Amino acid sequence: MPSSHPQNPDRHRRHRFHSFADAFRGIRVLMATQANARLHACAALCTLLAGWWLQIESGEWIVVILCISLVFAAETINTSLEFLSDRVTTLHDPLIGHAKDLAAAAVLFASMGAAAVGVIVFVPKLLALIS
Repeated sequence: MPSSHPQNPDRHRRHRFHSFADAFRGIRVLMATQANARLHACAALCTLLAGWWLQIESGEWIVVILCISLVFAAETINTSLEFLSDRVTTLHDPLIGHAKDLAAAAVLFASMGAAAVGVIVFVPKLLALIS
């Protein structure tokens, strides 16, 4: 049902700005607190530089960028679940332990998929360079 109040475009713009500010603050928290996220960032930078150096095709770029995004998304969700569950209780709870393990498994699946894509995209190009 439409609202009887006129929309305030400035309010929506401010809300959008704050949403982006929140997201960038989340990225800062992720990088400041998670060694694995920093490792993923280094791997992503190396992958992007290798893609540029080896001149991968646009379809390969799409898959590589999606893999990088998926790994960071999984790491971010894993970290948020860990923060939230640690806030709920510091006592050992088997269900919270399972939830943390499952979130970590999601990061592992994403990372293994990204590594497989890296092998498929980059190894043939590297082999072509040395032959």
